[in-house]
Amino acid sequence: MRTEDVLAAIATGLWRWDNASGMVTLDGEAARLLGLPAEPVVLPEVSVRSRFHPVDWNEINGIVNLAVAEGTLAEARLRIMDVDGRVLRTVRSRSKPLESRSADGRVDYELIGTIQEIAEPQPGTTAAHTPITGDWRRSREAFLLDAGRALAEARSTAEVLRVAASLSMPGFSPDGLAVFGVAGDRLSIIGHHGHDPGDEEPFTDMLLETDYPAAEVVRTGRAIYLATPEDYKRRFPATWPLARRFDRVSWAFLPLTVAGRTMGAWMAAFKHPASFSPDERSVLTTVARMLAQALQRAGVAESERELTTGLQRSMMPQLGPEIPGMQIAARYVPTGGGLQVGGDWYDMIPLPSGRFALVIGDVQGHDVRAAGLMGQLRIAVRAYASEGHRPDAVLSRASRFLAGLCTSQESDPYEAAGAGTGMGPGQAAEVDADFQSPRFATCLYVECDPKTGMLEVARAGHPDPAIRMTDGTVLMRPTAGGLPLGIVPDTDYPTTRFTLEPGETMMLCTDGLIETGGHDLDTGWARLRAVLESDTHGPVGAHGPEVPGAGRFEPPHLERLADLLVQAVHGPSSHHTTGPLADRREDDIAVVLLCREGEGDGCACGTPPAHPARPARRTVLTVAQDEPERIAGARRQVRELLHDWADADQVDSAVLMVSEIVTNVLLHTDGDALLVAEAVGELGARRLRVEVADGSDELPHKRHPGEMSSSGRGVLLMEMLADTWGVDPQGEGKSIWFELHEQSKTGADQAP
Repeated sequence: MRTEDVLAAIATGLWRWDNASGMVTLDGEAARLLGLPAEPVVLPEVSVRSRFHPVDWNEINGIVNLAVAEGTLAEARLRIMDVDGRVLRTVRSRSKPLESRSADGRVDYELIGTIQEIAEPQPGTTAAHTPITGDWRRSREAFLLDAGRALAEARSTAEVLRVAASLSMPGFSPDGLAVFGVAGDRLSIIGHHGHDPGDEEPFTDMLLETDYPAAEVVRTGRAIYLATPEDYKRRFPATWPLARRFDRVSWAFLPLTVAGRTMGAWMAAFKHPASFSPDERSVLTTVARMLAQALQRAGVAESERELTTGLQRSMMPQLGPEIPGMQIAARYVPTGGGLQVGGDWYDMIPLPSGRFALVIGDVQGHDVRAAGLMGQLRIAVRAYASEGHRPDAVLSRASRFLAGLCTSQESDPYEAAGAGTGMGPGQAAEVDADFQSPRFATCLYVECDPKTGMLEVARAGHPDPAIRMTDGTVLMRPTAGGLPLGIVPDTDYPTTRFTLEPGETMMLCTDGLIETGGHDLDTGWARLRAVLESDTHGPVGAHGPEVPGAGRFEPPHLERLADLLVQAVHGPSSHHTTGPLADRREDDIAVVLLCREGEGDGCACGTPPAHPARPARRTVLTVAQDEPERIAGARRQVRELLHDWADADQVDSAVLMVSEIVTNVLLHTDGDALLVAEAVGELGARRLRVEVADGSDELPHKRHPGEMSSSGRGVLLMEMLADTWGVDPQGEGKSIWFELHEQSKTGADQAP
């Protein structure tokens, strides 16, 4: 008797599946089992694939790939569908994948095997439920690994429930899932899948004493398996009417237990009979444990987010009421690691004089203590400012307050002994060493007069403010400063006064905005300057960033500009995830923008005159006798002021003359040097005027230094490099000035 006859006699068909050609060869019995005419046939892969249940087809792919890798048999249980989508029968396939290499070197495989019909277990029988996948243990391990990884990556309760609903268990997939939570003596459903909206109503508030499987699971901590409706009706007759309407035939209720505490129950319901074999119960128990741990982690994470979000919102003030003639925008972005709250803060304080104060600061550290100190310091600064103190007095008192606060915490004997912590003195001292260490804070306090635009700035170790002028030029505004708050209790903080002109915007920020992303102060500032000077953020009004033909720029829209500044540092919000685009935030970020509106309908958006003039650029800087290092700042200010000057040689000449004049003031007088630089006119034809004033009446005079002399060339340099220069006596002291007229290199070369 032929082999084909023997296989046909026992209702077993043969098939050959060529992966390279995509063709499947079936004998007569195999074709019959697949719902085709009972005769040998060769069909394309898509025709055979349409006869299998989609879920089974997806699983057989994994089984075949695993068998190819391990060199073993691939065994699978498959449901055969008719053209109307109904299940005709269930078959078992056993096949051997054989590798074949094509002419071009590509590796494919052939499946050669048998297919045989099997009987489904009937309701009420004890026959073991045959798994869909061939190798049950390998499929179970792969499923549990995937489920564990997916649940571990879920960050919220909603994500955990979505993952639980998407789990496709090997051999038996639940048609309905529900997760129950416990609150006191009440059981409620916190998530479900496979049910219609509103189906959860009877289970939203149920006493634990109720005769319901989930309630009993929570009370006893033991799983309940109900293989048939008769089992359910017999064990829980009181609540059987609630379950009957869902048209399920098997149920599994498992406890959600973490660290010995049952926090809820998980229900898996099936529309097909499930006998709950030991292997199936093992899978369900493992999934329940992973689900419980994921829910606990998500609950803790949500509690932390709620706590830190509430703490952040309570500590970060809302910007006050609108100020006539000025617009304000602010952003706070906490650090990417740990608690989403840190030591950076900003504030806007109404003052008794009718003015208002802008404050921005940064307490050392990114932990809970830094956040606590920040909240206390912010309240203290607000209290001192509300009393009417001047900016220097506010910072002096705040420094004394912070120093005293850290000293009192450092010397607290109760905490040092570990009282109330459950730890011994040694453990408490080790754990609280950082908590009790002294902390300092940087701060920038600006008192603003909205009527005149006058700003009085006191700075405690904080980055200087930046000014965006009306023509789009951005300058860092150097201000006098003192030590950070809390280092020396009695510290003086000098005040710098300057005017925010109509249409100008001032930016205050913490160092996180500058240095995040591996930048230092110079490169970080260059990155921010490019954003501030760009025109992509648009104006605060209806006009564009530059009026065509007028050379007049509009100040940026503050809210849009604030977003662009933050995005320039750590990217858009899509980067705030794990993976290749991991969060790049390394430090807290606080930024405050203040714009003084121009004439018209706000922020220089009024009707332009018939022949508008380009706004003047101006910078003012004081170089004190004890701060010679600020001469470098004066050179940088002039170079930034002339960043788009046509002739680079003229820029170098201006920087050289400024350096020479300021240095002479510090060497030959006893007072400070006041530098005022202003550029006016249209592009390509501007005039730069630089004045350096001092308190000495001694006028400069021309000298004839020798070849080896190290000084005496200041007047000679101005005669050679400046278009015009001079000395103007004042009531007290004098003012030395020079002017340069912009000209392109082409125009200079053609001059006679």
